[in-house]
Amino acid sequence: MTTETMTPEALYRLATWLSPAYPVGAFSYSSGIEWAVEAGDIIDAQTLRHWLEAMLADGPGMNDGIFFSRSHRATTNADEVALREIVELAAAFAPTRERHLETTNLGRAFMDVTNAAWPCPALTKFRELWSGAVAYPVAVGVACAGHDIPLTSATHAFVAALTTNWISAGVRLIPLGHTESQRLLHALEPAVAKTAQRALAATLDDLGSATFRADIANAMHEVQYTRLFRT
Repeated sequence: MTTETMTPEALYRLATWLSPAYPVGAFSYSSGIEWAVEAGDIIDAQTLRHWLEAMLADGPGMNDGIFFSRSHRATTNADEVALREIVELAAAFAPTRERHLETTNLGRAFMDVTNAAWPCPALTKFRELWSGAVAYPVAVGVACAGHDIPLTSATHAFVAALTTNWISAGVRLIPLGHTESQRLLHALEPAVAKTAQRALAATLDDLGSATFRADIANAMHEVQYTRLFRT
């Protein structure tokens, strides 16, 4: 097992960037959970747990974890060829229009805020390398690498933050009480850890998804009559 040392500065930045208060607008997106609630797929904490376990293991949670870890490695190794391949693939990998909107809007907002408040040479170089759409996990991965935030801890924190945002959507939509949502977050801790571990060991060849119902939820949300969330 690899032991990482995280400086107080790195921990501060990681906690800040993945906080719900970081101004990227993540609270506006539900990743299709809003439609799943309306359709009756998600009706309580237990059904939300099953939905999110699938999202983590076999869908966007795993894929975003891979994009995060690979972009972190490419930035650390100054591998511009690999980083360009990752950023292009991550933006193209979204299965629906709404999913593409979500990940690229979050990515652009994260890059803008972080470049303004937490600049570093890696972010400057990345902007020179790529001017197109940037998926959220790539943006965060590049920033974490550029600020020397250790890969293993950063990947685990990133996957945990995704899960927290999904649960936050469930709190507002089902609705769930705050204590119940914390129990759910606790119950998902093993799934988050396993997803992060798999993402760290994976390559781009391991990308894929079997969460077809979640993809349908994203597509159907686009024409949903009443909506609280953008996706």
